[in-house]
Amino acid sequence: MSAIQHADVIIVGGGIMGASTAFFLRQRGVSVILLERGLTGQQASGVNFGNVRRQGRFLAQLPLSMRAHAIWQRLPELIGEDAEYLQSGHLRCAYQPEQVEVLEKYAREARHYGLELEMLGEQDIRRRYPLLGREVIAGSLAAQDGHANPRLAAPAFARAAARAGAHIIENTEVLAIEKDGLDFRATCAGGREYRAPSLLVASGAWGDKMAAQFGEPVPMAVRGPQMGVTEPVPYVIGPAIGVAVKSITESLYFRQVKRGNIVFGGCGRGPADQLTRRAYVLPEHTLAQFRQMARLAPAVAKLNIIRVWSGIEGYMQDDLPVMGPSGRVSGLHYAFGFSGHGFQLGPGVGDVMAELIATGATSTPIEPFAIGRFALAAAAA
Repeated sequence: MSAIQHADVIIVGGGIMGASTAFFLRQRGVSVILLERGLTGQQASGVNFGNVRRQGRFLAQLPLSMRAHAIWQRLPELIGEDAEYLQSGHLRCAYQPEQVEVLEKYAREARHYGLELEMLGEQDIRRRYPLLGREVIAGSLAAQDGHANPRLAAPAFARAAARAGAHIIENTEVLAIEKDGLDFRATCAGGREYRAPSLLVASGAWGDKMAAQFGEPVPMAVRGPQMGVTEPVPYVIGPAIGVAVKSITESLYFRQVKRGNIVFGGCGRGPADQLTRRAYVLPEHTLAQFRQMARLAPAVAKLNIIRVWSGIEGYMQDDLPVMGPSGRVSGLHYAFGFSGHGFQLGPGVGDVMAELIATGATSTPIEPFAIGRFALAAAAA
């Protein structure tokens, strides 16, 4: 093997964004090398809740979410695996009248983007979902949303990309990356070097450091989601369920997998360390989750926990991702900082970024996510 490998595109990061971009680039006949420090899907893409939801998103993100939705429905056809995707619905509940108003307003506005939501009043929601607590007075149902297994999705895209001819190189840390003439040069451990005229930074919570190297710093914080799973019980719940609240300390969401276990999260985020690549579950968060579960679904709060976990996620200051071309360096692109809500978007991000890199444009609007917004904000300040 040559000491230097060439391709049309280098992708740094093997989460669901990078892996799906590699897959869709190969569908367009573009050669690609994906470099992953650990294993594909090992970081945020593999430790999140697994929500495959459209409702509740920033409205300008819905076109991207709709594009991703169409891909999720075709996973077995596209990549040969379904990643345990269940189109079982997504229900957002409300405790207070003002929360109901928020849900109703969102439903009206989302309709303009093609997302139809069903509002359920107190009687309807109690009849259809008797497990919900007495504080729940209404809900918004996205019947075509669902959930999937995050531990399976990114590796499945990576395997499909490899079968299509992408070079997926795991356990390879990028030590330095720079623009060298017309090419980007990635120098890795062991003296290996990779070159390409295009580069995609899809390195999640480490994306800000790479952007800063190219003169485009962004305000990103690193935190760890607080997740857990219960013992299995008969499969009866159906949709992924969450609650619309103002305070993150009251947030709670859960879903049931076909094996019967209930995956849950919410009530804040814990510490994470980029250097040691460790994130921690705080016992007080788990206890808070079960207090909130007792409000939202009392029966679930009585179950035994069999495992808790966290991961390292990057949260942008404005809660929106960095996605699109660099504002300073030709051939450079970004897809990181999805702030805890990127899993459903992942395949859509991959398709859009592949289209953008291969053709120079995309049919899905992504302007609100441009990295240049931070430079503009700094200049205005």
